[in-house]
Amino acid sequence: MRALLDFAVKGSAACAAAFQFLSRLPVPVTLHYDHAMFRRSVVFYPLVGAVLGVLLSLGGLVLQSVLPPPAAAAFMVVLWVAMTGALHLDGLMDTADGILSHRPKEQMLEIMKDSRVGAMGVVACVLLLLCKWTLLQAWLPLSAGGSLFVLPLVTLWSRWYMVLAIACWPYARVGPNGEAEGLGAFFRGLGWKHISLHTTMALLLSALLVVCSGHSLLSVQGLGILAIAAGASGISGWGLSAYLHKKLGGLTGDTYGAINELLELVLLLILYGGLQLN
Repeated sequence: MRALLDFAVKGSAACAAAFQFLSRLPVPVTLHYDHAMFRRSVVFYPLVGAVLGVLLSLGGLVLQSVLPPPAAAAFMVVLWVAMTGALHLDGLMDTADGILSHRPKEQMLEIMKDSRVGAMGVVACVLLLLCKWTLLQAWLPLSAGGSLFVLPLVTLWSRWYMVLAIACWPYARVGPNGEAEGLGAFFRGLGWKHISLHTTMALLLSALLVVCSGHSLLSVQGLGILAIAAGASGISGWGLSAYLHKKLGGLTGDTYGAINELLELVLLLILYGGLQLN
């Protein structure tokens, strides 16, 4: 009984840590952050993504009732950024500044470490938000019988792959003593236990969302939507990771955020296409 209680307490703390780290949603608890806490928290990243996606969809449902699609989509983008505190956008901008400088690897990493945002970072951020705004207009109107519960798959599976990137690709930023540096270093040491648990959570949450969207989980449409979300995230994420690894010799905390942002964009496009086919 004591072991079960300890497991529940640690799991609840890890879930709260995931929400505090990845979002600005109010989670009024004080936690002791350490490497073990960060590692346990990744299991709940798909849950954070699903909650953010559902809130985004519900916000869009309200906005589309009072605003034309362009304005509704614009405020949906604002809500999207506000809920995450622009955490991943910051990573995208730093990554763009480094990668698009076309300098040697060491200089790219130094540029990414600089807290100031350069021209390439601003351009990348503006273009990405413009693309999201355009694609969200295509998703509108959100309907309870379909897209309202499919849209959260975008934020869910992008965060699912972010954990895969942390676990499966080497970390690029190391100090003189050979140890990993930076915020991303807190996640080092993820194992297959974390991957299997967070993948199981992603699949269960996705199945629930597919059913809520009005599709039978065992139907061609339901399985197709789930397969598109998981497959597009895995394939596109692996390609992005391989490219960044080639440039930097590994991944960093900034690149995890950049990968998440770019995957959200890819999934917005591909899942919308899948809905149209269905």
